[in-house]
Amino acid sequence: MLLRQIRKLFAAGGAVALGSALLLVPPGAAVAAPTRVLGYVANNGGGVSVLDTATNAVTTTLIDSTGDSPYGVGVAFDGARGYVTNVRDNTLTVIDTPTNSVDAAVPVGDGPAGVVVSPSGGHVYVSNYRAGTVSVVDAATLTTTETIPVGANADGIAITPDGKRLYVAHDVVGPGTVSVVDTGTNTEIAEIPTGNTPTAVAVTPDGAKLVVVNKFSNNVAVVDTASNAVLGTVPVSFIPHGVALSPDGTRAYVTNSEGHSLSVVDLVALTPVAQIPVGSRPISVALTPDGAKAYVTNFTSGTVSIVDTATLSVAGTVPVGVNPVGIAIHAVPPAPTKLVAGYASLQLRLLGFTVRGLDATLTESHTGNPVVGKPVTFRTIKGHPLCTATTNSSGKAQCDANVPLLVGLATLVRGYTASYAGDLAHGPSVSHGSIGLL
Repeated sequence: MLLRQIRKLFAAGGAVALGSALLLVPPGAAVAAPTRVLGYVANNGGGVSVLDTATNAVTTTLIDSTGDSPYGVGVAFDGARGYVTNVRDNTLTVIDTPTNSVDAAVPVGDGPAGVVVSPSGGHVYVSNYRAGTVSVVDAATLTTTETIPVGANADGIAITPDGKRLYVAHDVVGPGTVSVVDTGTNTEIAEIPTGNTPTAVAVTPDGAKLVVVNKFSNNVAVVDTASNAVLGTVPVSFIPHGVALSPDGTRAYVTNSEGHSLSVVDLVALTPVAQIPVGSRPISVALTPDGAKAYVTNFTSGTVSIVDTATLSVAGTVPVGVNPVGIAIHAVPPAPTKLVAGYASLQLRLLGFTVRGLDATLTESHTGNPVVGKPVTFRTIKGHPLCTATTNSSGKAQCDANVPLLVGLATLVRGYTASYAGDLAHGPSVSHGSIGLL
């Protein structure tokens, strides 16, 4: 019956020009979205604050039901995972950073403190303060596969860009050392005397220098990684604690926990550059990937100070959780999504068709959670526009479309394409749905 009515309309010379403009519109093309840069702040009072560096606002706080008193935080090289040590629970919390969801709690050693990810992303190394060891965690299976003895009070930890050497600071009172671990054999191969109570370490991007924070020497030592020789020391302020390096490796940013300041050190000239007042008892520092800003955790203030590295001044302060300690900043990709299209029905109308009940449901691939408030575009399989709808609280977008006869019955009964272009937080997705005749 429907086909007979359609033939009559064409025979009568229906005004198909009414829909001709729609046929000239090309299919939409997804545009690659820029990448988010997020900060992860481990609060010793519990929880990890997620900070959007574009707005400098805390967007969410992650709580691991089995994690207690998170200490340090590291983010994998590709930004897809975060790792947080829980010093009281002896676990490593694993975070899926695109969705900011907690995936696992991996048992490690006694008193986990520092954490670093191999450049390949395949392994995570955790320094265990009370055990004096390093746990090697397989990133694929999320299990501890080996334990490396390194010595008392294993604290700050760093890895070379090639992943071949691991450095572990020993937070012991008096003259201290940094252990050098061969990651090929997972054995300690050397100890480097650096100063009193080394607590944090960092390796320059070219792998040529190791920077060591000596807490009770009130300085940083710069070590040649080829010879393990100390090239020199640079004074900072009172009781330094954390360190981060500029992307070009020429400057070190050092928190002074009792000096309530951030020291800037020239690693080429081995001289101090500046001392910037921040919050109360700064502990850790991390830089944005472009090196334009340094974010400092202030333990007593419960805040993060944002330092402009060009002007060497505080550009802002953000409240976070209770007693913030560790911080990491990384580019984080959008969360992969899944779009599932449904079944629509086709009805004949004067000079065209109505497609009723076009629908598609958008969810996060990793969590299955609905993605809310996103536009989904519906088109024929040949790219003719049908309609656009926004996903509701269940992640479902639904709309009806009036279509000119010129589109053709043969095209419509082949179904439709639903697509989501993606944005900073969620990746693009596409799906095919069916259209049936009433």
